[in-house]
Amino acid sequence: MKRLMSLCALLCLAAAVSGAQPSAASKTFERIRGLSGDWEGSLEWSGARSGTGRVRATYRETGFGSAVVEDLIMDEGSVPSMTSVYHLDGSDLRMTHFCGAANQPRLKASGIDEGQGIVQFSFVDATGLAEHPAHVVAFEMRFLPGGRLALLFTFDAAGKRSVEHIELERARHAMPPTP
Repeated sequence: MKRLMSLCALLCLAAAVSGAQPSAASKTFERIRGLSGDWEGSLEWSGARSGTGRVRATYRETGFGSAVVEDLIMDEGSVPSMTSVYHLDGSDLRMTHFCGAANQPRLKASGIDEGQGIVQFSFVDATGLAEHPAHVVAFEMRFLPGGRLALLFTFDAAGKRSVEHIELERARHAMPPTP
């Protein structure tokens, strides 16, 4: 009888584990991991700030795949002006943004619409605000048709809001000439 009860308990546990579905956060993180490589596109500010420019981005995994690093390089520069790191924290998808404004906002996914391919991140806290108070207060990532990507950074500077809209597509590297 004990063996039968143990076997039933083991089968119930196996069924529960095999039926577990990945969370929206973990599926979205896998999608972000799939961005690895080089991207290029444009940026445009709206709101309290204005301006346009070109942008390049690179995505790469680190920490044995436990995090994704996003480097954004503005105009013709070679040094990233912003770096964000995406990772899971239990069932939460999180992002730390190393901003060109010299602070480090930490954000958490507050809305994931898998069907639309939209992830909204909300501000949690930040380091470096005492010295540099202007900072990112929200972020949205949109997986667009045709393999494109949109990034929307909402920035607050002394109560004045601006949105930096970046639209990217995979870089088209020239093929090396054939001999």
